This record gives sequence, C-alpha cells and structure tokens, in this order.
Amino acid sequence: LMMVGVDAQAPTQASAQAVETHHVGNIFIAGRTTAGSQATQKVISSFTSKVGPATTHATPMLVATDQEGGEVQVLSGSGFSDIPSALDQSAQPRDQLVASARTWGRELADAGVNMNLAPVVDLVDISRPTSNEPIGRWGREYGHDAATVSSQAGAFAEGMRASKVIPTYKHFPGLGRVKDNTDTSAGVVDSATNRLPDAAVGVFANAIAAGAQAIMVSSATYSLIDSSAPAVFSSKIVTDMLRREMGFSGVVITDDVSAAVQVQEVGAGDRAVRAIRAGCDLVLASADPTVAADMVKALITAAQSDPAFAARVDESATRVLNLKKNLQS
Repeated sequence: LMMVGVDAQAPTQASAQAVETHHVGNIFIAGRTTAGSQATQKVISSFTSKVGPATTHATPMLVATDQEGGEVQVLSGSGFSDIPSALDQSAQPRDQLVASARTWGRELADAGVNMNLAPVVDLVDISRPTSNEPIGRWGREYGHDAATVSSQAGAFAEGMRASKVIPTYKHFPGLGRVKDNTDTSAGVVDSATNRLPDAAVGVFANAIAAGAQAIMVSSATYSLIDSSAPAVFSSKIVTDMLRREMGFSGVVITDDVSAAVQVQEVGAGDRAVRAIRAGCDLVLASADPTVAADMVKALITAAQSDPAFAARVDESATRVLNLKKNLQS
C-alpha cells in the first residue's frame, strides 16, 4: 500500500530502509537525472534486487516515475528521448502520438520502470490557462477541451500500455481550475469542479471506459463535492464518486502526501491512514522518503485495532497485487 521515493541519482538510506525494514513494496524514481538508461537501471535494480520473502513476500515491485515530457521528465540522457510537453504532444496526429509514446514506454521498460505517473488529464478550461500554477503554467495539459484531452492523453496511455508500462491518469477529479499548486501551497481549493456531467470529471470517465488501470487522486479540496477534506482523504470523492458512481475498479494512488504543503497540517501517519480509509490503494511518499516508516507503522497500528480498517487494507492490497499480476503476464 506504500510507494516510496528513490532519488534517481543518489538513493538515500531512508528509501532502502523502507523496503528492507518496513516491507514497502513499490518505489518511485524521483528528482531529475541526465545519467541515462544504464545508470538508471543500476539504481532501480539495487532496489528490485531486494525483492524476496523477507521484504516484499516475493511479489514484484511497482517501479514508477514521472515521465510526462516537457518540464516534467525525471529520466533523461542516453537511452531516453527528449519528450515534448503534453501541450506539444497534443498537436501530433493521434496515431503518431501512440507510436511516440510506445517508444518512450519502451525506454522506461528497458530501464526497469513499469509504471508511469502520466498522462495528465486535468482539463484546463479557464480563460487564462497559464494562471493555473500546477498544470497550465508548465504546458502539462493535453489541450483545453475535453475531447482533445481524452483523445490525446488516451493516445499517450495506449502507447505506454503497448510497451508494458502502466499509465496513471491524474489528478482526479481535476487540477486544471485551481490557482495554486498543492505541492507548494496550503489551502488549495477548487470551487468550480463538480460531479458528472462536469467535463473535467468526464475525461476521467472516458479514461475508465478505455480501460484505465490506475488513477491518481489530487490533494486539493473540492468545495462542491466535499468541502470537509482534500480529495485524497475524502471517501465521498474516492469511494462514492470514483468507485461507486463512475465504476472504477482499478488502483487509486494518492498524489505525493510526504512533502506536499497542502497536507502538512496532518501528521504523516494519519495521512496514510486517512488516504486508505477514504478508499485509496497506494500512498505515495515520493518527495520525502523519511516519512514512509511512520506511515507504515500507522497503517499497521490502525489495521490491528480496527477490523473495518483491516478489511479496507485487504481490499486495497488485493487490487495492488492484481495489478502486479498483470505486470507478469
């Protein structure tokens, strides 16, 4: 249920301990590296080689990164393409984008990455897209209307899947209408996005219809849906809306909840427990791996003292294990 950050260039002891001591079964290659594919493969294999009965109960790891393109590309150098931004990708003919993404996915797979926390399907449909700090400012969106976003982000995802890399659609229910970035600001509220038929949510419905295996949930608060909690901690958003109303049965991963300023007022352990209780399956501690240990301990304590929470843990563990089975097939 945990995914811990591993610095792409210089992994820390905290990342290694998360796997060796706390049995964290998934890693996220974080930061930026220009060292190329071979060096990246060495970093990844230093963690995947830890897989065994004493660590991950011999189940394979999800090895993720952020390889969107443009301003957000963790891995570069020899063996990795210079990927254009999503906005530039969206200008390519769809078939061409599928082929390009298949190449980018193959590069990831060759380095040992099997999950990409992309594509961004946030609908930036505001009058000044660049005023949207998390997405529009950086050209991370696949266009400014729902049809284009669904088509072109879907093309990227299709190419990734063809290369055996799991695409992850983000950031449900949409970060395209907020002003500030949840990673660097607190009190980020979306006061415009609502349930279906809202177009911003519709792009996720389209992704689900196209067979999405993984969706990332935002840590913004959505006042029209649940004003009481950030989406990652909201059962109304994750369980009621995404699962029941929209029928998503795949893996739900949180946006980073280790260092994001938006969630810092909640203790690290409570962040993990609240996310799982809300219906998330994977807790992402990418930016600050030192909090992973507290998160693991809190999840175990909660599961041991609360049978309903233990059942929730089992449900999520089953989903993650099923996703890993698909990796092996």
